[in-house]
Amino acid sequence: MAHIDYYFATISPYTYLAGTRLEEVAAKHGATITYKPLDIMGLFARTGGTPPKDRHPNRQEWRLQEMTRQAKKLGLALNIKPAHWPTNMAPSAYAIIAAQDAGGGDLGQLVHGLTSACWAGEKDIAQDDVIKDCLSAAGFDPSLADSGLLQGAETYARNLEDAVAAGAFGAPFYITDADQRFWGQDRIDDLDAHLAGKL
Repeated sequence: MAHIDYYFATISPYTYLAGTRLEEVAAKHGATITYKPLDIMGLFARTGGTPPKDRHPNRQEWRLQEMTRQAKKLGLALNIKPAHWPTNMAPSAYAIIAAQDAGGGDLGQLVHGLTSACWAGEKDIAQDDVIKDCLSAAGFDPSLADSGLLQGAETYARNLEDAVAAGAFGAPFYITDADQRFWGQDRIDDLDAHLAGKL
């Protein structure tokens, strides 16, 4: 059975644009997923990336155009300048880590719910009530937002180290157990083809 390590950031627009397509591909091929939310700014700093606000204006302008095009192509609502971005990623990441440990809900829906709250819902995903609403909507106990904070912090930090060691440098980033690496929501079709033995 194939396995995918999924590195992502809850404030990443491209993680939002991925929707739940990774989960659909994994289900199609009987693959398992380990969700590894991380500090994307920390990953940029460690792997030669540049935060969006520090990029050349040409790159910033292209990024906004590309996000708009991709959202239209995927039929997803998107505010390219959301009211609560950037925000503290850690609380939402801790909730995902706690939910993965607890089980019983839909992790793909939780990640999409949180990213959607940021990029389409104009909500601050660092806020406890927003996180609890997303946990509930994905079938998890909302009290998970209040538990396991120390373990969440440790796992969150370890996910960054794991990402660097595994060769990731952006989000979303998918790495298979065969060490095939796919960067970006626009490479999910390539991941699908790889798992099918075509790539």
